[in-house]
Amino acid sequence: MIDRFLFLDFLSVLFFMSKELCAGMIVYNPKLRKFLLLEYSSHRGFVKGHIEAGEDEEKAAKRELKEETGIDKFKFIKGFKEKINYFYKKDGNSVYKEVVFFLAFTDDEDVKISEEHKSYKWCDYEEAYKLVKFKNAREVLRKANEYVKNN
Repeated sequence: MIDRFLFLDFLSVLFFMSKELCAGMIVYNPKLRKFLLLEYSSHRGFVKGHIEAGEDEEKAAKRELKEETGIDKFKFIKGFKEKINYFYKKDGNSVYKEVVFFLAFTDDEDVKISEEHKSYKWCDYEEAYKLVKFKNAREVLRKANEYVKNN
């Protein structure tokens, strides 16, 4: 039986809380054998951003890759798609956020970061895993690494 307080919490998320839908890319360079991490103000992570009107998840992820890194030559890997979700505070209000991550391969090493990032770093899997702060993002990285190793 569902606890009625948990159910009420769930309903409050659905009806009263802001929700953000985002898409992003785990970027891997096969020549370097490294993943790309971007430095945000409080953590390191992957390319991601809001899905804009008229976009699907894939189109948004490709746009964000170009906007946040300048990378426009890449191979979009069709067999990889992972979703994470979490809550965060924005202007004192709770926001529910869903991010769908795809995998892209690129031979580009030069990255032109956007203003929202402090820096970037190409990292082997072990280093990237240590630098990524959030457990759910580390899990997506682990799955991307498994995909890279097995395909």
